Amino acid sequence: MEMNLKNKTALVTGSTRGIGKAIAIELAKEGVNVLINGRNYEEVERTVNEIKSEFPDTFPQNAAADIVDNQQREALFKKHPQIDILVNNMGIYEMMKYEDVDDEVWEKYIRTNVLAANGLSKFYLPKMIKNNFGRVIFIASEEAVMPSGQMPQYCITKSMLLSLSKSLSKLTIGKEVTINTILPGPTLSENVHHIIEGMYPNEMPFSEKEKEFMTENLPQSEIQRFIRPAEIGRLTTFLCSPYASAFKGSPIRMDGGMVPTIF
Repeated sequence: MEMNLKNKTALVTGSTRGIGKAIAIELAKEGVNVLINGRNYEEVERTVNEIKSEFPDTFPQNAAADIVDNQQREALFKKHPQIDILVNNMGIYEMMKYEDVDDEVWEKYIRTNVLAANGLSKFYLPKMIKNNFGRVIFIASEEAVMPSGQMPQYCITKSMLLSLSKSLSKLTIGKEVTINTILPGPTLSENVHHIIEGMYPNEMPFSEKEKEFMTENLPQSEIQRFIRPAEIGRLTTFLCSPYASAFKGSPIRMDGGMVPTIF
């Protein structure tokens, strides 16, 4: 399906690996000029070159910056003042017990997972409204609506993104600008792949390791496998297209059946 996104410009935060990179690739497939973001300039440049090589009709650019840092974020705005699509993907997570989460950790997670995305949205959203076209996507998690209790400092920030998305969407009434949140379930990032490989005997094919892990640890998953980043990339691309204009302030679950509720 042609998504009618050719020559649009998209900034995808945290896009040198994992879900962010998959989103950038899927957008580039549709002719979008992607701005690749990460803190490491060389890593960002490698990703830019990779996408340019695979999709030579597009113009990916290096948007290296630590977007948590106000000065670096301002420099990014000066370098790339106009975009059509903003995908707030960058975030941090780790397993932590509640009693180990002190104020410094709470503040770090809120600054990284919420305030950085809010800072980007606050800059680019008014321009999108003025141009009468724009897409802002927040990448959250099923943990936003179904906290496991294993990383409370992460869950609260993902829940905050749902509220932020709904609030910002109210600013887009009557405009061809949409703001939505995707809630992926357990996803096969490079880090997760490495962890699963290390948990089981090397002679087992990865598909068997994955199946065993899901049976033992995530029996509530209805797909009984990890979601692939490219699947999230394709959903994101559709939501960025003109065909998804009716999604406004929506939380869109792609959790593989992890969340047991009907809504």
